[in-house]
Order: sequence, then structure tokens, then C-alpha cells
Amino acid sequence: MEEKRFIYLDHAATTPAREEVVEAMLPYFTKEFGNPSSVYTFSQKNKAVITGCRETIANSLNCKSNEIYFTAGGTESDNWALKATAKAYATKGKHIITTKIEHHAILHTAKELEGDGFEITYLDVDENGIVKLEQLKEAIRPDTILISVMFANNEIGSIQPIKEIGVIAKENGIIFHTDAVQAYGQVPIDVDEYNIDMLSASGHKLNGPKGIGFLYIRTGLKLRSFVHGGAQERSRRAGTENVPGIVGLAKAVEIAFATMKERTDAEIVMRDYVIDRVLSEVPYARLNGHRTKRLPNNVNISFQFIEGESLLIMLDMAGICASSGSACTSGSLDPSHVLLAIGLPHEIAHGSLRLTVGDENTMEEMDYVVGHIKEIVQRLRDMSPLYEDFMKKNK
Repeated sequence: MEEKRFIYLDHAATTPAREEVVEAMLPYFTKEFGNPSSVYTFSQKNKAVITGCRETIANSLNCKSNEIYFTAGGTESDNWALKATAKAYATKGKHIITTKIEHHAILHTAKELEGDGFEITYLDVDENGIVKLEQLKEAIRPDTILISVMFANNEIGSIQPIKEIGVIAKENGIIFHTDAVQAYGQVPIDVDEYNIDMLSASGHKLNGPKGIGFLYIRTGLKLRSFVHGGAQERSRRAGTENVPGIVGLAKAVEIAFATMKERTDAEIVMRDYVIDRVLSEVPYARLNGHRTKRLPNNVNISFQFIEGESLLIMLDMAGICASSGSACTSGSLDPSHVLLAIGLPHEIAHGSLRLTVGDENTMEEMDYVVGHIKEIVQRLRDMSPLYEDFMKKNK
């Protein structure tokens, strides 16, 4: 009997922590367990370790180390960026601009702010999921205090024109935040070159540990604490520092940026191979997101006449881990808000599949996956009365 395969293609949901990352973290659970806020030498060593980790991350973004603030992950960073900006700059204005395809950490926070009297403009995107710069310019008002646009979409992989958005924000004196949770470690990011004022990132998306992330805050912004208590993180984020997590995050960042070119080149080859084969070998399939301006590891394809959930279950039975969109909304029966925003009707949006590759994947695995996608899609369509009617009408 053939042994069941295990092929993990959901790296946008989370990634395995590298062995080097785990090894770097281990001493800080046991031998080097000191609280960095304590004054004695044993604990002050950990304060110095955190400083070094902050410098590693700052170097990856071309910013100053005192502009990096550690958080519990991307969701907290997004919440902090929006809520603290709203509170600090409410006297200047109560208008915020974001997009319809943001992660729910942004969208739900924006909705919360609406309840506090803020006005939110949700920008449309084009059929590839790209923000329309003219619409952004038109949305700006004298009371606009923040523009928050994700660097790259977590579902369809489209990379936004961040540099151009940064210029628009700077010219209008507006703070610019980007949720870079999916992009950080996948594409080069220079916060000065892109005029980014705040940036969110998360460790577990780049082979680091879960429960750790950071928010980059440009010097000069008046943002206050989001978590209140002690004086940690220069009195902006209270709570005893997650030293093992910070160490693991910094190690993952160090490896991710050292290997980025080689790793993403290989991911692009696998990504494009899967896209080309599926689109040419499976009829009534369409690629979601921009064909080239997309994350190196992202494949998102919709198949007509099938339910994405059935496809996922049958892929899982073949040992393939995939997704229909964001892991944070996997329990929802509603179609992806991202796919609806790019203009897909509900019935096609429901038949979507997201594959996100990682550096442990191989081309041989891609052949296995494509073969099973072809087989499963056809099996599901053979059971679909809608597909049967369609084929009869188009004979």
C-alpha cells in the first residue's frame, strides 16, 4: 500500500519554524530566562539580546532600531496602528482611507473606529486586486489622517503600488501604514524609499515562531500605548518581553533576508509552473490576482461549477494542505470578500483554491498536486447538475 503523501501548500496561513530558529530560542526558555526589566546582570543580558534583535529587524527595513516595537503578531500591530493613530490625531481629523481587500485585522478595526465617530473610505480595487491611485487621490480630504493599504494581499497575492501610495501620502501630509504580514521576508522593503510611516509584520509567516511580531513606527509620530502597564518597549507597549519569541523572530528574519533572492526565485518557478499547467489543462479556471505583480509563492485559482470546500477536503485526503483563502476566515460560509471585491460572482468565488509554496516544496510535488487538482475538479464537476446543464447547452 502506497504511503500517504504530506505536501504543505498553505504557507500564507503559517510556516514551520526553522530548526535554527528553534535552537536559537531554546536557551531563553531555560538557562537564560531572566526578565529584561530587572536590574541585575543576569537579566540585563537579555535586555542586550533584545537590542541586538531589534537591530537585525531594523536593518531589514532600513530604519532605526528604536523604531521597531515588538508585539504579539500582525493582528495586534494592525490594531495598534489604526487605533493609536485615530486617538492621537483625532483633533486633526477623523477620516481614514483603507481598501476593501484588507485583512480582517484592519477591516474589523476600521469598523470599530466607525462606531467611535471616524469616517472610513474603503477603496475599490481593479480586477487584479490593485488599488486605483486616482481613486485614492480623490478620496483624500482635509481631515484625512491615515492611509492604510496592505503591501500584498494574503489571498490573491497581488502586490500594491506601495511606493506611489507613499508619495501620495507624503505629499498630502498623511500618515501611511502598510500591513506587510505577507510581504515581509518575501520582497525587499525599504521604509524610507517607500515613505512608509508604520508597518506591521508577523514572525510565523517567515518560518519564525507564532505569537510574536512587530510594528515599525517612524520617529516623530505621536502614537501612544496600545497595551497599558509597565514601561516596556520605551513605554509604548507594556508587558514582559517575549524574549524567546523575539530571538526566534530575529533569527528567522536574518535567514529570510539572507536567502530571499534564491528562495523566491525557486518559489516563482513553482508558482508559475502550477499556474500555467492548471490554466492550460483545467477548463473553466481563472487566475485571481495580478499575473506578475504577485507574491513569489502565491497561486489563487477559481474553478467554475465546484465548491472550494469539497476540493479542499479531497485534496486533504490526498495529503495536500491547501486553502480557499485566509486562514482567519476559514470557518465562514460567506465567499471571500477579496474575491468579491475583484468582481467575481458568488458562485465562482466559492470555487477558489489558494496554494502558497515554501522552500521545502519541490517540482515533483507540484506535478503530484496538479494531477490531483485535475482529477478532483473533474470528479466534482461530474457530480454537478450545473456543469451538466452547462455542457448540454454548449455542445
